[in-house]
Amino acid sequence: MKKAFLSLILFVLFFSTAIAQQLNIGTYNLRYANATDSARGNGGGQRYPVIAQIIRFNDWDIFGTQEGLRPMLDNLADSLPGYKWLGIGRDGGDKGEHSAIFYKTAKFKLLKSGNFWLSPTDTEHPNVGWDAALTRVCTWAQFREIKTGYVFNFFNVHMDHMGVVARRESAKLIMAKMKQMTGDIPTILTGDFNTDQKSDAYSTLNDSGLLKDCYLLAPVKLATQGTFNDFQINTDSQYRRIDHIFVTKHFKPLRYAILTNTYRGKLPSDHYPVVVILSR
Repeated sequence: MKKAFLSLILFVLFFSTAIAQQLNIGTYNLRYANATDSARGNGGGQRYPVIAQIIRFNDWDIFGTQEGLRPMLDNLADSLPGYKWLGIGRDGGDKGEHSAIFYKTAKFKLLKSGNFWLSPTDTEHPNVGWDAALTRVCTWAQFREIKTGYVFNFFNVHMDHMGVVARRESAKLIMAKMKQMTGDIPTILTGDFNTDQKSDAYSTLNDSGLLKDCYLLAPVKLATQGTFNDFQINTDSQYRRIDHIFVTKHFKPLRYAILTNTYRGKLPSDHYPVVVILSR
């Protein structure tokens, strides 16, 4: 009897440790709330509760969002008890779209955080870089896992949708900042890169020797679509992935998925979210 009880205790401890060594990571372009979408039945107010349900059901530990304006981010946070978010508007303060990072407060302690703009001239203040159409910002943070003491960095970005040069140079800038800021600390990069897996910007990150795309590393995948849907359920995106999750060598991606949930015949965003289960 004692032997069986001891075996049970060891199994529970092993299982608990295994779970603790995993991180559930996501990236989600929320689609900014605007009057035109509302008129077409895709308003942010009706979409964010569904987005919150997707996040809660899939139990994301930490995730990056793109395009969220301050009111929608606050509404989303209100629907996600146990999470906090950090970030800054790309036009400064609360102004403009955010590249926000959400995280579980019971699981992670925020150690430090910051932002930098994607620009060749001034990364400390809002400005438009290269041939970009809009101001673009990258938000980063360093966390410690409360239970284990594990420290890691998390970067989240939304690259420009028009500037080919801007995307390529933004990838180089992110790599330079990351190498300068992180050293050998485990690092995750999420975002809407507005460019697929065949582009120079993607190659700059994936072939850097520092980062690798989780899609390529995960042995188990659920990815029957690309990540941009334009609010069209039947859109064939031909497996073009413009939303990515990259990790350093410290992480081992176990599962990768592009989630294609719908509600009442509609989509909760014009992008599908990406989720990865990481072991470390």
